[in-house]
Amino acid sequence: MGQLTVVTSEQEQAEIRLEFARLKQDHADFDAAINAMIATGCDPLRIQRMKKKKLALKDRLQELEDNIIPDIIA
Repeated sequence: MGQLTVVTSEQEQAEIRLEFARLKQDHADFDAAINAMIATGCDPLRIQRMKKKKLALKDRLQELEDNIIPDIIA
């Protein structure tokens, strides 16, 4: 942890952007599924598990975004 990964090649950038787009769609799908589960009165424990998975996806999206757009320290 705490290790800075610098993406150098266009191929690596493209792969990261593709994974980012795929995970972003998965995140939206989880959101829709959670809303449907809430609307139908699903078991709160199942809903909570889905929310944890959605949060893990959000964390991964943030990691990828950091690799796509590295922080500039001035």
